[in-house]
Amino acid sequence: MGTLFKQLYRYSHSRRFRHNENLWPYVKITRASEGHISSLSLRGQSVKLVNLNDLHHQYAGDLLLIASGPSVNDTDFTPLQHIPAMGMNGSWFMRDKTNFKFFVIVDMTFIDQRLSMVEDMVRDPEIILFTTLRCIVQLIDYIGYSSLRCQVAIVEDACYKNFQPRVLTEEIHQTYQHEQSVSFSEADRNIAFFKDIRKGVFDAGTVAYWALQIIQYMGFNRIIIAGLDMNNFHKPRFYENENDISPCGLEQQFLGLIEPSFRLSSNVLKELFVEVLNLSPYSALDSSIFKKVKPDDIK
Repeated sequence: MGTLFKQLYRYSHSRRFRHNENLWPYVKITRASEGHISSLSLRGQSVKLVNLNDLHHQYAGDLLLIASGPSVNDTDFTPLQHIPAMGMNGSWFMRDKTNFKFFVIVDMTFIDQRLSMVEDMVRDPEIILFTTLRCIVQLIDYIGYSSLRCQVAIVEDACYKNFQPRVLTEEIHQTYQHEQSVSFSEADRNIAFFKDIRKGVFDAGTVAYWALQIIQYMGFNRIIIAGLDMNNFHKPRFYENENDISPCGLEQQFLGLIEPSFRLSSNVLKELFVEVLNLSPYSALDSSIFKKVKPDDIK
C-alpha cells in the first residue's frame, strides 16, 4: 500500500515535492502564523510538540554544545559539568559527564545506525529534542509513540520544508533575500544563516550548523563547543572504534560549504553579542572563526 501511495504522490506532484513522498498520506500537519509546524498527526494519532514560540529568547548564559570529533576523548569536562548541555548525534554517550538538557538529531541514517542509543535518549522526559518531521516519524515507526517521552521540537531544513516545494541550493538567496531574519555569506550568497528557526534552518552538511541556529534563537549568550574538529575525517568519532566507523562526507564539503558557513555564523553571532568558544585544539576552524580555549580557561 505504501508503494501505491508513493506512486500516486509522484504522479500528482512535481519533482520539487519529491522529499514529501514518504509522508503522504500518513502525516498531517498545521502551521502557526510564524511558519513553524504547530501540530502533527501520524496515522490519526496526535504527536505532542513543543511550541517553538515558547523557546524564543527564553534562555541566557552559557550552553555547552558537544559534537562528535575525536578530541572529545581528550577533553576534561569536569570544569563544565554545571553548564547545561546540548548534544548532537552520538554525543549522548557523554551523558554521565555532562548535563544534557537539549539534543539535536536531523539525520535519519544516524537513527538507523544507532537506534538503541537514540531510544535511550528519547526516554528522558527532561530532554528537548530538536529534530525533523521525517526523523520523528521514523522514530515512532521504530519504537512506538509510547516510548517517546522526551519533548519534541520540530525544525525544518529551509530548502526542504514539509509539503512545500524544494528550494535548490542556487536559489537560496533569490528565495530568502527579503527575509529579515536571514543573513548571507559574502563569499557565497547561497550560504545562509537563519536567526528565526520557526521559518527554517539552513543546512551546511553538519548538524552543528543546525545547532548554532537553534541556540541563537533560544537566547544563550555564550556557546562552548567540544568535538568540533572538522578534520581527520577518516578517524573514528569519539564514540566509535576502528571496526565501527560510519561513513563521513564532510571532507569533500569543508572548503566550499562548511568553512564559509561557520565563518558566516561567527559573524552573525558576534553581531548578536553571542560568544563562541572552541574546545578542540585540533579544529580545522581557526580562531578567527571561533576562539580556541581549554576547559580551565572558561570562567
